[in-house]
Amino acid sequence: MTQSAHRICILGGGFGGLYTALSLSKLPWLAPHQAEIVLVDQRDRFLFSPLLYELVTEELQTWEIAPPYEELLANTPIRFLQSGVQGLDLAAHQVSLSDGTTLAYDRLVLAMGGETPLNLAAGVADYAIPFRTIEDAYRLKERLRELETSTAEKIRIAIVGGGYSGVELACKLADRLGDRGRIRIVEMATEILQTSSEFNRQAAEKALSERGVWLDLETTVESVTADAIALQYRGQVDTIPVELVLWTVGTRPADAAQGFELKQNQRGQILVEPTLQVVGHSDLFALGDLVACHDASGQQVPNTAQSAIQQADYAAWNVWASLSERPLLPFRYNHLGEMMTLGTHNATLTGLGMKLDGVFAHVARRLAYLYRMPTLDHQVRVGLNWMGQPLRDLLKT
Repeated sequence: MTQSAHRICILGGGFGGLYTALSLSKLPWLAPHQAEIVLVDQRDRFLFSPLLYELVTEELQTWEIAPPYEELLANTPIRFLQSGVQGLDLAAHQVSLSDGTTLAYDRLVLAMGGETPLNLAAGVADYAIPFRTIEDAYRLKERLRELETSTAEKIRIAIVGGGYSGVELACKLADRLGDRGRIRIVEMATEILQTSSEFNRQAAEKALSERGVWLDLETTVESVTADAIALQYRGQVDTIPVELVLWTVGTRPADAAQGFELKQNQRGQILVEPTLQVVGHSDLFALGDLVACHDASGQQVPNTAQSAIQQADYAAWNVWASLSERPLLPFRYNHLGEMMTLGTHNATLTGLGMKLDGVFAHVARRLAYLYRMPTLDHQVRVGLNWMGQPLRDLLKT
C-alpha cells in the first residue's frame, strides 16, 4: 500500500463481503483517492449457498458452487487473506487476525455472516448436523454414504425446521434415498414456510406429500441423542428412533463479531444506518446476516442472500463515496421474489409477476443463480458445464 492510498478491509467473504469487494474494485479510484482492498475470510473458498443442496444429490460439483477466492480474485486488484478475526481496536483503526496479522484500515466493512445456533436443545451440538457451510454438506454426504452402504432397511432422518432450508433439504434427501428414506420435518409453527408466498407454500406441500415426507407441526425438540430424537407435541413427549438429525433452525451473528464494542439489538445483530454505516461509527460499514437493517423506506431488511447481494452494491458505493467526498446513498431493498428447489429437476419460483413450478422453475432458478455468480469467468465456466451436461448424460446411457 502506498503512503497516499486508503486501505479498505472487508471481514467476511460471503455474498456481502465478496460482492462488496468486487464492486469496489470496479469503481473509479482516481488520484488522490486510490485505495487498497483487502478481503479476509477464514475459509479458502466462497460458497454460493443457495446451491448447496445440489451438492448433497451430486447434481453439482464443489468447484461450481464453491470456487476458491484465489480463482475469483485472480484478475482483480483485491488482496485476499485467509484468516479468522481475533479482535477490533476502534480507536486505533486496526483489526487483529487469528494468524497474528494486524491490519490498519481507513474503512472497515463487516460481513462475517451468521451461524446456526446449536444450543437450543440438549444434544444438538453433539449429534445433529447443521446445513450452512461446505463442511456441513461434506459431513452430511459422508453420513449418508455410511447409511446407504449399511444393512438397514430404512434410513430415518429428522429435519428440524420447516423453513426454506428444511423443506429444500427434505425434498433433495427424499429424491436421493428413494424408497429407503423415511424423512420427517419438525416445525414448531402451525405450517411450514411461514414467510413464503401461498403459491410456493402449496407447491412445497405438494412436493413433500409426493415424496412421503412426514410433517410434525406444532412440535418442539426436547433432546437429540446418537440414535433418537425426543419431540414434544401438546405436552406429550415421544422419543423417535432416527439415524440422522439435521438442524436448520435459527441464525445468529458470527461469534467473531460478538466481542466488538458496537451497538447491537437483542439478537446480537449490529445496528446500522440506512447507509449501512454502523451506528456511531462513520468509518465502519456492515451488511448481511450480521446486521439489523432498515432501509430508506423504513422497512426491515430480511437476512437473505438476496438482501446481502443488494446491500453489497450500496456498501461499495458508500465506502467509495466516503473516501471520495461524494454523497452517500441510503439502501433501498427491492424484493425480487423467492425460489426454492423441491427435489431433482423440480423447483418453485415467484416474483417479477411470475409464478412457476416444476421443471420450468428449475431451469429459471438455475439461470437466475448463474447470473448472480460472482465473476463473469466463473459464470462462463459453470454455464458451459451445465450446457454440456445433457450430452454427457446421453453418452452414459
